[in-house]
Amino acid sequence: MNPWKQGITMAKIRVLVADDQEIIRDGLAFILNKTGDIEVVAKAENGEEAVALTRRHKPNVVLMDIKMPRMDGIAATRFITEELPETSVIILTTYDTDDLIYEGIRAGAQAYLLKGTKSARLADAIRGVVAGESQLDPAIALKVMDEFRRISAASQPQVFIEPVAPVLEESPLEKLSAREMEVLALLAQGLSNKDIAATLFLTEGTIRNYVSSIMGKLHANDRTQVVIKAAQKRLIKLDG
Repeated sequence: MNPWKQGITMAKIRVLVADDQEIIRDGLAFILNKTGDIEVVAKAENGEEAVALTRRHKPNVVLMDIKMPRMDGIAATRFITEELPETSVIILTTYDTDDLIYEGIRAGAQAYLLKGTKSARLADAIRGVVAGESQLDPAIALKVMDEFRRISAASQPQVFIEPVAPVLEESPLEKLSAREMEVLALLAQGLSNKDIAATLFLTEGTIRNYVSSIMGKLHANDRTQVVIKAAQKRLIKLDG
């Protein structure tokens, strides 16, 4: 069970919506306020207002559009994550170009989702970032993996190194259980904890524990880093 739903006395997740289109702001507020555990506390129509309202209301999460007047979402994200680290930023946009993806991640966004994301998944993403998880739209995850492959290939040394006897340290492949490998494979596909739980017929809390265990064994700080390190160690194979 999601910790935000364990008791009716628990405080709601406070969200600020930043988008230059009023119909988007109002629509997101209407949808999220119906979840029961999420409350939209403010709406901003540009980046400057998003920063100012975040300072005033100190929401748990900001849903941030990228293309906005006066200050764009990337700059606003950078201000918020540096000044108010306890507030997580989810970039929610129609733009999936590589430069914007990487700029958003470098600015400190904890999640990058497209506006075609279903409302239930958006709500789960909000709960996820509050719990410390990173979230990437599947299409965005593929672009990140492509960039990782490009950087990895470019950084490969051109010197032949003769194989040596294996060291005593246990390899990550041996450390991960069969079930953890299943969870890892689904993580690489961009699935949320809820989707993985449904696929493996397990509870969401169990999946969360598996993800935490995998992160610990691979020395990763978030879900994206888990996939990158797993690919680097050849625990998973990235298509493409």
